Amino acid sequence: MRGVGLPYRYLEEVATADVAFEAWGETLEEMFIAAADATVNVMVDDLETLAEQVKRPLEADAETVEMLLFAVLQELIYLKDAEGLLLRLVRAGISSLDGGYRFAGEARGEAIDAARHELLADVKAVTLHRFRVEKVSGGWETMVILDV
Repeated sequence: MRGVGLPYRYLEEVATADVAFEAWGETLEEMFIAAADATVNVMVDDLETLAEQVKRPLEADAETVEMLLFAVLQELIYLKDAEGLLLRLVRAGISSLDGGYRFAGEARGEAIDAARHELLADVKAVTLHRFRVEKVSGGWETMVILDV
């Protein structure tokens, strides 16, 4: 879809005070996982330094796929702020719900440890500015701007 490498890329020309990225996947679930990794990768330099010591189920309901992704990314940021956890989305399931969608997944990671994790920006929130999720040829794509 986007070539070899990571299933996301940062867009420096989009937002000067924030961080913007596009993420993609062949399935909606793959795109959610890629967007979650891109979000966490803004906070910590190397995602591979996150040990799977903590598991958290993640669930969300929303009327649109866009707001479902928004809710999942916001939850990862909330868990960082409220519990000091850096978590990666490792499982994602999306199903239709009467009048909307349901997300059920799992995130794994560990408590923030400045000695082990090279911390980067402190992500405060996902913004709705230019936020989009769309079905494209070969899969799904999103654009997200994070408030840092």
